[in-house]
Amino acid sequence: MKALVKEKAEPGLWLADVPEPETGPGEVLIQVERTGICGTDLHIRAWDGWAQQAVSAPLVVGHEFTGEVVETGRDVTGIKPGDRVSGEGHLVCGTCRNCLAGRRHLCRATVGLGVGRDGAFAQYVALPAENVWVHRTPVDPDIAAIFDPFGNAVHTALSFPLVGEDVLITGAGPIGLMAVAVARHAGARNVVVTDVSEERLELARTVGASLALNVSGASIADGQRALGLREGFDVGLEMSGNPVALRDMLANMTHGGKIAMLGLPAEEFAVDWARIVTSMITLKGIYGREMFETWYAMSVLLEGGLDLAPVITGRYGYRDHEAAFADAARGRGGKVILDWTA
Repeated sequence: MKALVKEKAEPGLWLADVPEPETGPGEVLIQVERTGICGTDLHIRAWDGWAQQAVSAPLVVGHEFTGEVVETGRDVTGIKPGDRVSGEGHLVCGTCRNCLAGRRHLCRATVGLGVGRDGAFAQYVALPAENVWVHRTPVDPDIAAIFDPFGNAVHTALSFPLVGEDVLITGAGPIGLMAVAVARHAGARNVVVTDVSEERLELARTVGASLALNVSGASIADGQRALGLREGFDVGLEMSGNPVALRDMLANMTHGGKIAMLGLPAEEFAVDWARIVTSMITLKGIYGREMFETWYAMSVLLEGGLDLAPVITGRYGYRDHEAAFADAARGRGGKVILDWTA
């Protein structure tokens, strides 16, 4: 089969012929239809410091996907050939304290699909049945391919109650854009998103932002004044990993405000801890998705009319992966999809 492979410990990805994955007794074999390019994939392609520590070549990369089940292991129940599925890319041990308590997203032994084991940028992928999400209602394949990052957005956005709240989102990348749509759909009063890319800010307006603010020329305080907010934001969703973004968010939160942080900083940085303490601000780190409560919430949100179509701005056949990765690396659009049926 064809697959995108990190063949060597150097920058690049290579389209190569590799053996089809074998299916164990508790696994499912999936014929891949669409995949989404993630920031993690860009890091692996660039072979930066993180990738050099996290990845061992050769490796089939990719973890955002959808496809059709073609084979199930002998111990698999509830999933059958022909089912349309997506996959949870965090593979957990199942035996640690958190796994046994149903908190699998907190497993300390998590292995990442396409990072710690062969992934989904291929014509076929094998996955443990417990990591397979069956789409019981019709979902557009492009949307089904991005359930993994959509789950990041839902997990982050729904960490705190949003009805009637004023929400600040720092970072209008693909997950930030999806969080805008979720916050608006969930009943937030105002949803303000910040970035330095006008293209991404325009996408944020399309998916429902009350105000899309280019912080290269305006401040979050300016945004507050424009909306008539007097006490600051109730909920913050930090999606950028940018130190300045978090500091500015903290400076514009109301007393008792709550911040969910998904953005991953490249290095340590200082924040105003005195403000956090005296304003009684809650900081909550977010990683991945709650398995599988977040997945249920995603499906329900889509059934309820949430529209993510504007977030997808690039579609390519898998043979055009170089152009697709270049598009994603520009950092000015939304999600980029690879079609493995073309």
